Parts: sequence; structure tokens; C-alpha cells
Amino acid sequence: MNVLRMLKHVFAAADLAAIGQAITASEIRHRGELRFVVEAGLPPAALWRDTSPRQRAAELFAVERVWDTEENSGILIYVLLADRRVEILADRGITARVPQAEWDAICRGMEQGFRAGGWREGALAAVNRASELLAEHFPAAGRNPNELPDAPLML
Repeated sequence: MNVLRMLKHVFAAADLAAIGQAITASEIRHRGELRFVVEAGLPPAALWRDTSPRQRAAELFAVERVWDTEENSGILIYVLLADRRVEILADRGITARVPQAEWDAICRGMEQGFRAGGWREGALAAVNRASELLAEHFPAAGRNPNELPDAPLML
């Protein structure tokens, strides 16, 4: 199986654009910052270390500087296609208000949507639910800079 070809078909350009637009629209409603990252498979060094999807998400959380927002309100939505896993990591400002169980439920729902073939729908549902939680706990008020890129990152 050609993973790169699969990646292109799974997250077509229109799907990625829709996810980016959903993130842009959502960040108007709250002070959180969403970063959506899709990776076809782990790099060889990560495989050698037996890196879990959660550990890889934590690495990317740092690399993508999701932690570096003014209010510590960054969220990473990480999709690892090879393992069919989704992980969501929230910065400390958010974890103080939203339990990890909420993020895990979004992950499992997204994975179910993916298994059913609803890639775009699953991703958009995850972005929308994350936005609801952020709007509840970090509603938009006053200055609301866009601190992280809204377009999904394909690795």
C-alpha cells in the first residue's frame, strides 16, 4: 500500500481547506488556539523508540509550539493514519478547566467517523466540539490574536 497516495485520498485538498476554515471560524468564538496535524506514519526514529501516538502528539505539541500561546490555551488535534489513532493535547490553561476525558471522547468519536469513511465529517465534528468547549471556558473577549496557523499540517 502506498501511504502517501492514501494520505492524499483520505485528506484531499478540499477536506483540508474545510478543516482550516472551520478552525478559523471557531477561533472567533473563543480565545483558544487549535492546531490540526495529520501524519501518515511515524518517522523511523520514533518507531525504533516504540513511540506511542500520545507520545508523538506530545513531541509535535512542542515542535509546533502549541504551548506558546499567551493564555496557555493551545490545543493539538493529532491524527496518526498508520495507527488509525487520534490524540488531543491541551495546554495547561485548558487542562485546568476541561478534563482529559472530554478530549478523549472527541478523539474516539473522530476515530469512529474515520472508520465509517467520514473523514471530513469526523474531523469537522472534532473541531466543532473542541470549539464548543473552548467557547465555554475561554470565550472571546477583547483582544483575540490568532497565534497558531489555522491550516492543517500534513507531515
